[in-house]
Amino acid sequence: QVQLVESGGGSVLPGGSLRLSCVISGNHNRKYNMAWFRQAPGKEREGIASIVMNDYIHPYANSVKGRFKLSKDNAKNTLYLQMNNLKPEDTAMYYCAASGYPGTIGHRSPLPLWTIWGRGTQVTVSS
Repeated sequence: QVQLVESGGGSVLPGGSLRLSCVISGNHNRKYNMAWFRQAPGKEREGIASIVMNDYIHPYANSVKGRFKLSKDNAKNTLYLQMNNLKPEDTAMYYCAASGYPGTIGHRSPLPLWTIWGRGTQVTVSS
């Protein structure tokens, strides 16, 4: 059973940076599509970045394009999200997700396709 554990969240000033990590443990013999989502209080979960099994990275959500960057270190079984020029509207719980769906899916795909979730890491951007 694959497990995902996020870390790297925290409180930063507007304009600051954070790097989130998602360690993937469990069945490494199988490939997964991976994604980052976030959810602010009272709002729906928003997909912001994703990478598919062949390491193609989908275009980012408009809300983070040009500021966030997804990467993956296969040797460390870790997914990263580098977040720069953070804004108050980036405040949310950030989740890592995985899917074994055999097709090409991304962060804009229906949420039920993402079957494995971490517990999340909180990001707060405030002055």
